[in-house]
Amino acid sequence: MTDNLVPQPESTVLRAVQGVVGGEEEARAVMANPSLAQQGTAGATAENPNVTESTDNGIAMKSYNAIGQATAEDVKEALHQVIDPELGIDVIDLGLVYGIEIDELGRAILTMTLTTPACPLTDLIEDECATTLAGLVDEFRIDWTWTPRWTVDKITPEGAEQLAALGFNLDSLPRY
Repeated sequence: MTDNLVPQPESTVLRAVQGVVGGEEEARAVMANPSLAQQGTAGATAENPNVTESTDNGIAMKSYNAIGQATAEDVKEALHQVIDPELGIDVIDLGLVYGIEIDELGRAILTMTLTTPACPLTDLIEDECATTLAGLVDEFRIDWTWTPRWTVDKITPEGAEQLAALGFNLDSLPRY
């Protein structure tokens, strides 16, 4: 009989958690106190090999692999619900999102552009992002950029199909 009232984790479960948080010690700490994973303190540091970086359709994505934390892919999927009010197509398919980073505390940093720097609807897009990301991430910010300049070439094939269905002829638009 053991003095420990908390059973030791099975090796397969421990390995799974360890694959996300880093080392065995961090994995055992998270399994003993799961709230550590939600706080992002379970080994998610800049030196941690559990950082995922990728590029998806031109969007630079970076996430810390912490249990219960949204990933850049989760945020990207959610942003399909943010619709550009002028064109009626989501910001992902329009190619307005250049980067998504989830920091070690689970905050989302979006690098975005607009079809024109003089767009009067910037606040509306920010509000839609806030509504869409509520509950997925605790905090987010948008880093607006104008480099590289947005062109119709950044529209995904899905976005081009949606615009064509609305009557836009992308072949007649200027290419830069």
